[in-house]
Parts: sequence; C-alpha cells; structure tokens
Amino acid sequence: MRLSLESEEQFWLDGRLTAGRHAAEVKRNRQLSPDCPAATKAAQFVKDALCANQLIKTYGLIKKVHGVMFSRCDPGDGYGLHVDNPFTKQGRRDLSFTLFLSDPSQYQGGALRIQGLQDSSEHRLLPGQVILYPSSSLHAVDSVNWGRRIVCVGWIESHVKSSEDRALLFNLECGARGLLARHGRSDELDLIYQSYSNAVRRLAD
Repeated sequence: MRLSLESEEQFWLDGRLTAGRHAAEVKRNRQLSPDCPAATKAAQFVKDALCANQLIKTYGLIKKVHGVMFSRCDPGDGYGLHVDNPFTKQGRRDLSFTLFLSDPSQYQGGALRIQGLQDSSEHRLLPGQVILYPSSSLHAVDSVNWGRRIVCVGWIESHVKSSEDRALLFNLECGARGLLARHGRSDELDLIYQSYSNAVRRLAD
C-alpha cells in the first residue's frame, strides 16, 4: 500500500489545506488528495479492516469510520501540539487513529506524541500497526529529521461519546469474554452480558 500511494506524487498536497486556522500554524506535511483513485481505494480498505477487527470494534463501539486520509512527512515536516476538531461534515470525532505505513528504520523523528494529564506517550510503530486515542487529547508529531514517514489517519464516531464510559464497557466485555473462554457459559455470565447490553443501551446516543 505504501509504495503505491507514495508514487502518486501529483496528488500529494499541502496538509494545511485541511487544518483549522489555529492548527494550520503548526502543521507541516503533505496529504493525498481525495481525488486520487489509489487513496480512495486504500481508505476503503482501511475502513473495512478497522470495522472487521474485533478488538477495535469492542473498544470503539464503532458507529462510523470517517475522514480517512494519508499523511506524509519529509525532513523538517511535523505537526505541533493540537487537538482535533470535534465535528466535521462527515461526523463526530470521538476516537482518532493513526495507522503506521513506514518502517521506523526508514525515518528518524516523527514520533506521535499523545499528551495525558501528567505526562505524554510517544509512538513509532511498525507498518500495519494502529493506535487509537481519544480525539479530545492534545497530540503532536515530532519533526522528521531524515527519511520519510507515511501514515494513515482518520476518526471514529462511536455509539458512546464518553471515553470513560467506553473504557468501562470495554473492561466489562473483555472480562465477560475471558470468563466465557475459561469456564464456559453460565447463568451468572448471562447476567453479566445482560448488564453489558443494557449499559450500552443507556450510554449510547
């Protein structure tokens, strides 16, 4: 995927065209135009893969995957600290994702930094690995020193807005699945699944 997208040189546009006024001041990258047929095909592939992944479905309670785009950072490029806009014409942004396409040995710098309440985490993952994080988080991409960093980014609109509620539901379902795998079905487990389903009903939009 990376090589086919990288070759579409005429479709790589200034990334500031898709940023808000504040974010555009700290954004330096190139993004594939949505008019690029290869980008459209690859974006659909990514959407389908995310929606088919059981762990991501359980964690994200996916309602819609949208805004999928491909970003390229060359030496000197990066994206300063910013927060994603809460809404676009395509939907609400509850979760952001970054799917890494370049091997970390092919570039220096370019770490995705996600700011928490007390500290931040840095991520330079292998090709095909993806990270999800709340769209409400401040995050940044460190400047690339050499090489080329290509990723796919996008957003998930969840059936449940609150990240805290999603975490609660995720832990509950994972615990129930673990009990089912270890001990098999039981009346008690049926009650847990009933509680999970009713909690989703209560917390969902």
